[in-house]
Amino acid sequence: MLEAALEERRPEIPDKLYFRIGEVSRLAGIKPDVLRFWETEFSTLGPKKSGKGHRLYRRKDVELVLEIKRLLYDKRYTIEGARKFLDSRTREAAPRAAEATAKKTGRSQGDLFRDPAVALQQVRKELTDILELLH
Repeated sequence: MLEAALEERRPEIPDKLYFRIGEVSRLAGIKPDVLRFWETEFSTLGPKKSGKGHRLYRRKDVELVLEIKRLLYDKRYTIEGARKFLDSRTREAAPRAAEATAKKTGRSQGDLFRDPAVALQQVRKELTDILELLH
């Protein structure tokens, strides 16, 4: 029930490609200098920079900022604890993504390297086919 209340407090993120630091600051309810500090503490939070050096946050960056704020302010994690939590969540997501790809294609990453001679032979054949198309 508390989780539902926290979700209700999350601000609506406008549907746009990039957000400037002031917009992200207002959405998250934190100061811009806090955002800049979090960029140094959380490696996954890295906005792009415009030609003029302005920070441009993507939607996933804004969502990450809101998640970091929730962990630090609502859940009372330390910065180190929040970093570990987010890192473990990222590590858990990678195998699930690989499993989904394996289900979709019928092959796993291990299948590609089980017999390197066969893989190299297949690559050689495909490259030869491409070369013939180019001539």
